[in-house]
Amino acid sequence: MAKHSKRYREALALIEEDRSYTPSEGVALAKKIANAKFDETVELHIRTGADPKDSEQNVRGVATLPHGVGKPVRVAVFAQGEAATNANAAGADFVGGDDLIKKVEGGWTDFDVSIATPDIMGKVGKLGKILGRKGLMPNPRTGTVVQPQDIARAVDEAKKGRIEFKLDRTSIIHVPIGRVRFEEKMLLDNLGSLMDTIVRARPSGIKGQFIRSAYLTTTMGPSIPLDVSATVELKQE
Repeated sequence: MAKHSKRYREALALIEEDRSYTPSEGVALAKKIANAKFDETVELHIRTGADPKDSEQNVRGVATLPHGVGKPVRVAVFAQGEAATNANAAGADFVGGDDLIKKVEGGWTDFDVSIATPDIMGKVGKLGKILGRKGLMPNPRTGTVVQPQDIARAVDEAKKGRIEFKLDRTSIIHVPIGRVRFEEKMLLDNLGSLMDTIVRARPSGIKGQFIRSAYLTTTMGPSIPLDVSATVELKQE
C-alpha cells in the first residue's frame, strides 16, 4: 500500500470518522484542508444505483455551472454561413467548416468543447477517431449538435462552464464543481445546479435509491463524505 504524505495525513485527520457532512460543511472543510501550492480543483464523486451494463440505466448529461469551473473554456464550432457568423459573434474561439475539419484531421485538438450544426455533421463524423477518444465529438445527447439559431446560446453556455457528466464502469459519476479559490457560496451554487441536473437525468429503469453516496475531494486531498439527503435536497434551494 502506498504511503500518504504528511500533508495528506494532516488533512485526513480533520475529517471526522463515521460522519457525513452537509454540503455547506463539506465545502467549508474542503477549502480548509486544501493545502497544495496550486489552486486545487474541487470535485464531486457520486455512487449511484445504476447498472452501467444496462443501456436503459445509462446516466449521462450536461450541466451548466453558474460560476464555471475556474478555467477558460476554449470552444470550437463547426458551422457554415450564418451559423458561423453567429458563433463568432457569440465568442467562439475557433469557427470553421471544411478548413477547421481539415485542421483537426491533421491532429489539432487545442480546444475544450466542440459544437456543430446538423448540416455539417456528415463531414464532422469522420473526425470520430480523433475527437471521440478525447471526449470532444459533438453529440446531440450532450447538446453540442444544435440548430443554427441556437448556436449563440450553445456557445454562451459552453463558455460559462458547461460540463458533461456520465456514469463510469463502477456506477460512479465524477465531476469538477470549481476551484478551491472559489467562495463557499459559489461552490454550493455549482453543486446545487449539478445535483439538480443529475437527479433530473435519472433513467426510469433504475429501481430503488438512485444516489447511494456522495463525496467531495480536492485534487490532492482526501474524500469528504456528504449527507446524501442534504446533498440531493440542495438542488431545491
